[in-house]
Amino acid sequence: MAIHVTDADFEEVVLKSDVPVLVDFWAEWCGPCKMIAPIVDELSTEFEGKAKMVKVDVDNNSGTAMKYGIRNIPTLLFFKGGEVVDKQVGVVAKAALAEKVNKLL
Repeated sequence: MAIHVTDADFEEVVLKSDVPVLVDFWAEWCGPCKMIAPIVDELSTEFEGKAKMVKVDVDNNSGTAMKYGIRNIPTLLFFKGGEVVDKQVGVVAKAALAEKVNKLL
């Protein structure tokens, strides 16, 4: 299951992570976000111990969303060593996301 993070713990969970992190920026009212959510959860199981999958609710954590220029959701940012190294906007196949995560390992 993906980890839900807030503005308060984003730095600790994502930026200071010793493994790559996929961050799913989403909102409760967003239809496409609901389509990608199960894919992110599946990836969190498949990459357990190798990478983290986290979710940021943009309505409740606008500071983090603004910091990373999130204008459309779902937006997935890929972090390695505390830096954004890849980005995916919109719904995409699980295989495409898994490939992006694998490149960071």
